[in-house]
Amino acid sequence: MGLGSAQADRARSRYIVGPHNALESDKDCAMAENRGVVYLGQNKVEVQSIDFPKMQNPAGKKIGHAVILKVVSTNICGSDQHMVRGRTTAPTGMVLGHEITGEVIELGSDVEYIKKGDLVTVPFNVACGRCRTCRMQETGVCLNVNPGRAGGAFGYVDMGGWVGGQAEYVMVPYADFNLIPFPDKDQAMSKIKDLTMLSDILPTGFHGAVNAGVGVGSIVYVAGAGPVGLAAAASAHVLGAAVVMIGDMNKERLAHAESMGYVPLDLTTSDNLTDLIEKAIGQREVDASIDAVGFEARAQGKDGAEAPATVLNSLMTVTRAAGSIGIPGLYVTEDPGAHDDASKTGNLKMRFGLGWAKSHRFYTGQTPVLKYNRQLMQAILYDRLPIGKIVNATVIPLSEAAKGYADFDKGAAKKFVLDPHGLLGA
Repeated sequence: MGLGSAQADRARSRYIVGPHNALESDKDCAMAENRGVVYLGQNKVEVQSIDFPKMQNPAGKKIGHAVILKVVSTNICGSDQHMVRGRTTAPTGMVLGHEITGEVIELGSDVEYIKKGDLVTVPFNVACGRCRTCRMQETGVCLNVNPGRAGGAFGYVDMGGWVGGQAEYVMVPYADFNLIPFPDKDQAMSKIKDLTMLSDILPTGFHGAVNAGVGVGSIVYVAGAGPVGLAAAASAHVLGAAVVMIGDMNKERLAHAESMGYVPLDLTTSDNLTDLIEKAIGQREVDASIDAVGFEARAQGKDGAEAPATVLNSLMTVTRAAGSIGIPGLYVTEDPGAHDDASKTGNLKMRFGLGWAKSHRFYTGQTPVLKYNRQLMQAILYDRLPIGKIVNATVIPLSEAAKGYADFDKGAAKKFVLDPHGLLGA
């Protein structure tokens, strides 16, 4: 299925392809049209004209291992929402977006295996494929793509300065290593609401479930009924869990979770998670637990005051001895919006002694998407994992991104998928 359009053809015609399929000049690139979602400060994003992507890294060095994509779908993520709320040190002017699916429209001179016209899923991790951690499949902490720390990502604070993909066009480096083409474009477009989740949310939920030790017959608790929590719950079912409970304070999200087959726990009804679990399943502990909330957590009960370590502390309480806790929920090193000084530098009041005494295993960090997304793609293509339905994928035009962010921030039980070129339908 060809995804080209008159708009894409106009964009292509405005730059000159050189003898090695690399872009001829930055001047030609600057003539092409592009729009993206730009962070303008706390609770403010706007779709603006942005530069057409160039074959260069954030330091301005020309690179030949990249491709330029026409973005077919790009999702709003809870991690984006943390930045937009002003809970990170994200600078204004950032182009947001790290959940990207697109069609290859230009190849760098060193790209060998990815082809023009391929429809590809893009891991949110920017990874070189050459360093020690990439060779270990730990692409979430690549050592070569971010001068500030291990790990890079598109459109995210402190992750190397790579331009985000909530846009019409985006550049993706290290294309042969990172990109997975879908085997059949017609089939892929028919399942695009599912396949668009491969760039982050589904592998992230799966990573949480795998690292929590979920297996056949497991009793599982997932903290958070947002999209990542739902993806973790779906992953737990695929991995063979007997029961999956999911806790939240948002009644709309809990109702949706229940409709998908998960046991909802309304955390506003009690400040004791153990009691809620015992009421639901007749026992007070679970085999595996997953934190899909992260650092903006709120304490259980009616008041729900912000308490960054509350989820981790509650999971240590309800997870059995020698059990595991998967932590795909985001924790940051700097939180300027935190309510106490310790939390502003990522220091949490954890009851770590309890976890130590129970021999818990804790698994943290950015998800290494490449470790999982091929197998999850197959699960989607062969109708084993209808993740779009599970997270309530809701398509909106790129022009409505600001409204999508606002609705998501209010707790809508939806996963918003941006459609930059009108290719997805409703």
